[in-house]
Amino acid sequence: MTDRKVALVTGGSRGIGKGIALALANVGYDIAINHFDADETAAEQTVREISSLGRKCRAWKGDVSSAVDRGALVRDIRRAFGRLDLLVNNAGVAPLERVEILEAGEDSFDRLMSINLKGPYFLTQAVANWMIEQRRADPDRMLAIVNISSISAYTSSPSRAEYCISKAGVSMATRLWADRLAEFGINVYEIQPGIIATEMTAPVKDKYDKLIDEGLTPIKRWGTPEDVGKAVAAIAQGLFPFSTGQVFGVDGGFHIRRL
Repeated sequence: MTDRKVALVTGGSRGIGKGIALALANVGYDIAINHFDADETAAEQTVREISSLGRKCRAWKGDVSSAVDRGALVRDIRRAFGRLDLLVNNAGVAPLERVEILEAGEDSFDRLMSINLKGPYFLTQAVANWMIEQRRADPDRMLAIVNISSISAYTSSPSRAEYCISKAGVSMATRLWADRLAEFGINVYEIQPGIIATEMTAPVKDKYDKLIDEGLTPIKRWGTPEDVGKAVAAIAQGLFPFSTGQVFGVDGGFHIRRL
């Protein structure tokens, strides 16, 4: 078993997930990355970058919506590292096509619920049971779970309603797991990113450039994966020991309602 703390970051090969993985490596974690990229080039590059920091890093390809893949992922990490101190449920997808809520079909709804909500919910279940086992063996270790949701958890976007609903579900799952795991000293947190510059948001760059310039967010810039990574790293360093079920907005102040 490694002596360093270990974090699993789902969707960790690119975008926000990569930003989180690098931030955690920089504060001393060895990293397990889960991804589902058809091309593994991005995952391999992320592994190289983290390894160059002197941390152990391995990547596993798998679909978080699959019970078989989730089970294999947890078993493989257990064999490779022998421990898991932090789970970051970051993997998520947007609709393949934005469709107005009055016309939207079931296929996209089912896809997003499976990946964005069912996947992290049941991965948390598997990891939580392992963490409880670790807690009994080592009562003093810091163990935590972080869910990456979105400002879409509370912001209406009728052209991608299934995304909003899936992220609202992640918010409730955070509270449920925080409640259930508190007795074992496992804190659960939620990060709500706002408008973050990634491949997912690239198609709407012009739209949000204009909205940000017009005052959509008090902090007038796009967020970055590094911004989200810093928030997760603060949690990972144990800086919020008396908080659980807490939501942290990384949104440039979007959540402030102002006239």
